[in-house]
Amino acid sequence: MKYLITSALPYANGKLHIGHVAGAYLPADIFVRFLRLNHEDVIYICGTDEHGTPISIQADAEGVEPKVIVDRYHALIKEAFDGINIEFDNFSGTSRPPHYKISQEFFLNLYNNKNIHPKDTRQFYCEHDQRFLADRYVEGICPNCEAANARGDQCDACGQIYDTTTLKEPKCKICGNTPVIKDTRHWFIHLDGFTQRMKDWISQKDYWKENVRNFMLNLLEQGLVERSITRDIKWGIPVPLEEAKDKVLYVWFDAPIGYISSTIEWAEKIGQPERWKDYWLDPETRLIHFIGKDNIIFHALIWPAVLMGQGVVEQDSSPAEQNDSQHRSAAQQYKYVLPYDIPANEFMNLEGQKISTSRNWAIWVDEFVKDFDGDYLRYYLANNAPESKDSDFSWKDFQNKINNELNNTLGNLAHRVFAFSRKQFNGKIKPVELSDGGKAVLADGIELCRQIRQGYIDYQVRRNTKLIMDLARLGNKYFDESKPWQTIKENQLIAEETVFVCTSLLRMITVVLYPIIPKSMLKLRTMLGLGEIEHWNECFNALEEPITLSDTEQLFTKIEDEVIEQQLAKLYKSSQEHSSSTETGKSTEPIKPEITYEDFAKMDIRIATVLEAEIVPNTEKLLKLKISLGDSERELIAGIAQSYEPQDIIGKEIVILANLQPRKIRGVMSEGMILCAHNEGKLSILNPHRETPPGSVIS
Repeated sequence: MKYLITSALPYANGKLHIGHVAGAYLPADIFVRFLRLNHEDVIYICGTDEHGTPISIQADAEGVEPKVIVDRYHALIKEAFDGINIEFDNFSGTSRPPHYKISQEFFLNLYNNKNIHPKDTRQFYCEHDQRFLADRYVEGICPNCEAANARGDQCDACGQIYDTTTLKEPKCKICGNTPVIKDTRHWFIHLDGFTQRMKDWISQKDYWKENVRNFMLNLLEQGLVERSITRDIKWGIPVPLEEAKDKVLYVWFDAPIGYISSTIEWAEKIGQPERWKDYWLDPETRLIHFIGKDNIIFHALIWPAVLMGQGVVEQDSSPAEQNDSQHRSAAQQYKYVLPYDIPANEFMNLEGQKISTSRNWAIWVDEFVKDFDGDYLRYYLANNAPESKDSDFSWKDFQNKINNELNNTLGNLAHRVFAFSRKQFNGKIKPVELSDGGKAVLADGIELCRQIRQGYIDYQVRRNTKLIMDLARLGNKYFDESKPWQTIKENQLIAEETVFVCTSLLRMITVVLYPIIPKSMLKLRTMLGLGEIEHWNECFNALEEPITLSDTEQLFTKIEDEVIEQQLAKLYKSSQEHSSSTETGKSTEPIKPEITYEDFAKMDIRIATVLEAEIVPNTEKLLKLKISLGDSERELIAGIAQSYEPQDIIGKEIVILANLQPRKIRGVMSEGMILCAHNEGKLSILNPHRETPPGSVIS
């Protein structure tokens, strides 16, 4: 069986963050490493997606050619991958000449097969710059919510997608002038012509992840539509038609073809230029795309249609063979292999919020590996993988998983076995005759390895990290119950058995955990005096030959609280510094984690009137307030003394959280919390814009 594994091409206009890694790259790398341990024929292909409007806009802003932007981020992304041991057989880019050639061939095949047709459309045109403006080159007022600075194709404020020409008060982002609307011709791929073929193909995919298959079935039920395949910008692959010589291919079309051009580049690098065909033109190849859920429509619908549109392979066969072929995979009918599986993952959030590159609410991989071992990120993202639902990266949880699982569970098992073996047996560990108890422990370990193997086959790395820790816990439990520090005084053979069994479990762990944290497991094997892993099946056997421990050291390092506090402070500070500017040019704090309507309903927010106010003795920030809620009075403490004088707020209407649990502050029981707006250290009391009776409920 041949495997062709790909990960979605990262876009070459920004750095790599943990959300990217969790969704498309680490799961693929883990799967590839597992396949290689089983001696499967597998190649892992990727590269950077290097065309499109955002890159062109950034190049214009910096006054450089788009290739400068592309080359910069290609290098940064590859360096980040290297830092966490994501290993590709080839990592290419879509702005290289071989990619241009095959992308144009794909377009012409679709065109000649009557799958692409021209159509006149209306588009913004800048008369000052004498160019049609792609959606990202225009901004204005959202036609739905009236928000300013809305993009040409989508409003970031309300999230609505709209026809670019409906944008109100449009402005060219290059020169600031108002564009006009002109007719332009574009070429469209008619996806509806692939509907039946797509239905036949998807009907065989009952093993796909539920979210992917349901998404596809829903799209097919709604009906497929035409989609533009060309654009009016300069940075891109020229459309290979004389009547479209001023157009380029839309980036969504050429990007997945990058999987093929990267494989061609790989074949040339290894000196076998035709080898790429062994994978892409063989219907038995298992082509597996690892992506995030936002890429499902491209990989599960549009990309297979494009592949189908490249033509079929003529086959001479007898009637009997023709009947039998009906039971074969539909992929055998087409020139190019179709995807075998598309294990799309959900999203990873950060500290309860969506990752946002625009406000720097992200953990960048290149920065992470300066502070931590790359294997730590691999382990935590695997342990917290967004396989069936969105997951959340929490610095505190990261610390907990590394300290309690890698360090205290697995690291502790290795340390105690190594220390005892060195002290009592000079680091020499040899096979011994096992008791029923020892046999039972190893049998449990082997069963866990079988479950872990199936987990890798099913892309369940999150479950696997838990099973692997169970394997380490099994060793610690056996070591504790066997008490070798006591049995060594009575019967050396019993103590030797304990060390042998625990060492055998450690060797199993080096195999099953290798796909997730390869560097650490190779380090552990070196300490165990073992060589490279020869085969996955090594985990199904106890040690068969004596070994001598090599130099041993601490396998993992505990992460201290202050280190995590520094990371949290860095995250919030960098996000605040890079937040989207308000109209006054000031930054805003990141949004706190979402709450439910039920959570909000528990809060009793009311209007109150300030009856009395005075400074709390021996403080600079605290005011003691006596307030009226209409039918009752109460006292509360508010930290607003540096923004308001006591006499300035007496008689004022304020907003308070009335059902906050009372708390004694400076000897005064504070029964509520005043609501204020914070801005660069200054406080502004919230109050109604017209007179409102105290006690009125805000909802």
